[in-house]
Amino acid sequence: MKFRRSERLIDMTNYLLDHPRELVSLSFFSEKYGSAKSSISEDLGIIKEAFEHRGIGTLQTVPGAAGGVKFYVKVSEEEARPFVQELCDLIANPDRLLPGGYLYMMDLLGDPSILQRAGRLLASAYINTKIDVVMTVATKGIPLAYAVASQLNVPVVIVRRDSKVTEGSTVSINYVSGSSKRIQTMLLSKRSLEEGSSVLIVDDFMKAGGTVNGMISLLDEFNASVAGIAVLVEAEKTEERLVDDYLSLVKLSDVDVREKKITVSEGNYFQKIESLLV
Repeated sequence: MKFRRSERLIDMTNYLLDHPRELVSLSFFSEKYGSAKSSISEDLGIIKEAFEHRGIGTLQTVPGAAGGVKFYVKVSEEEARPFVQELCDLIANPDRLLPGGYLYMMDLLGDPSILQRAGRLLASAYINTKIDVVMTVATKGIPLAYAVASQLNVPVVIVRRDSKVTEGSTVSINYVSGSSKRIQTMLLSKRSLEEGSSVLIVDDFMKAGGTVNGMISLLDEFNASVAGIAVLVEAEKTEERLVDDYLSLVKLSDVDVREKKITVSEGNYFQKIESLLV
């Protein structure tokens, strides 16, 4: 089937967006559309320019006979700041307050639009980082982990509190919760993570970082490395932070139940992003 150039550009764009960080050869597109490699190369130049101009991402060229192009999501600061501010405004809504000073977050973590944008934003911070898998714990952060993983084109592994017969043999560790100081257990199926993997840890909320620290300890059992730690919201007021090097979109400073006031601000995303993209 012969494609018109306009059709080819649309189809190529859609393919690249669906396959981030995947090396796509010029030969693949050439055979797919029955077009010369020189025409495909020109098309990719147009797509690259449009991606970068619109703040969608970028195309990186890999030279050589086995080379091609890779699409990386990349969110500009002009797009990122309004979204982070939107998150702050949503989280600061006093209607979120629950008894005991807890915040209701499931509406945000169940909103596909918010998850997609948050996933793009967090994934764009790691375009220069080797990541084999995204890890999260079996809580409300699972949707966010999948949103980030979809932009990185890597699988998700879920750390659990209890064993599931469907997961086979597992590796378990005990860790100390950062907030309650209680000893808890987390485990991971032996089949879910290959030895030596580079792992991005993603969570919806981090207080002292005990759970994240537990996942780091669990990775040691697999001889895996931490590629990064990314959270949607971090709590600012904590006696002892167990994790220092992390990325956050929103910082929760205070919850005043009596006054029904939630104080939030930008997380450290914009301070950390420059060092990550070097």
